[in-house]
Amino acid sequence: MTKLEIKDLHVSIDGKQIVKGLNLTINPGEIHALMGPNGSGKSTLAQAIMGHPRYTIDSGSVLLDGEDILRMSVDKRAKKGLFLSFQYPAEVPGVSMMNFFRMAMTAQGAKMTIPEFRKIIQEKMGMLHVDESFAKRYLNEGFSGGEKKRSEILQMALLNPRVAILDETDSGLDIDALKIVSESIAKLAGPDTGVLLITHYNRMLKYITPHYVHIMQNGKIVKSGDSSLALQLDEKGYENLIKELVV
Repeated sequence: MTKLEIKDLHVSIDGKQIVKGLNLTINPGEIHALMGPNGSGKSTLAQAIMGHPRYTIDSGSVLLDGEDILRMSVDKRAKKGLFLSFQYPAEVPGVSMMNFFRMAMTAQGAKMTIPEFRKIIQEKMGMLHVDESFAKRYLNEGFSGGEKKRSEILQMALLNPRVAILDETDSGLDIDALKIVSESIAKLAGPDTGVLLITHYNRMLKYITPHYVHIMQNGKIVKSGDSSLALQLDEKGYENLIKELVV
């Protein structure tokens, strides 16, 4: 059972500190929604946890089952069970979705025949309401915003991570795609998987009920609560609610 512990984390980019002493623990089976205005440090946190080289860890630790992953390479973090869904997934011309997903699963240690793999991916595509022709296309090339996000969640479904960090998965989704992607995430967030759902809005939380909601401002979590905290944000907005917290 995997626990992710972020302890007094400070992260900088280009010499400017963005995350300023953040603490957060995600236990198996928990869904945490991290919300906050633009520039509060949400995406910086996600990239730093996964090991993006542009971000500098000034101090603090990120522990996965008690082991500090900040000393690991990006691929080792992934093999340990970390997964990051990107806010802006990259296009990879010439690499089919089918081949990419099979390589990703093999890199994680999965052993299966081609027919077994095809059966698995067909099941997961059915869950996401994705046509089978989707897997034959090049990775994210010419995809709509919604298709790119479904591609990311399909990858999550296939890899079955121990901790999934989803960075603004709701951006670029129309109403129908938002419902399908959100309900799929809710299904994938099983008892052994912890989820950190980064979002600006309450839209996804209509389909996903988080155990905890955290408000991030100026590089720190300034308020934590249950799902009702997201409703307060809808009513008051970030500026007014954060003012109340400061007072």
